[in-house]
Amino acid sequence: MEEKLTFEDNMTRLGSIVAELEKGDIPLEKAVELYGQGIKAAAVCRKQLDEAQIKITEDDGTSPSEK
Repeated sequence: MEEKLTFEDNMTRLGSIVAELEKGDIPLEKAVELYGQGIKAAAVCRKQLDEAQIKITEDDGTSPSEK
């Protein structure tokens, strides 16, 4: 089973992936693999942000569109 990482852990991982890709000295296959991991990490971060927004708006009684 995959461990659920915190938002901060996912952002750190995403930053590491970006830094490695920006070096430009990795084989294409590794770059493609890292890119895929980056897309997944970014999607998880987006989901975590969306969940936080929902929780915040539920707590203050407004919908996200009213902000």
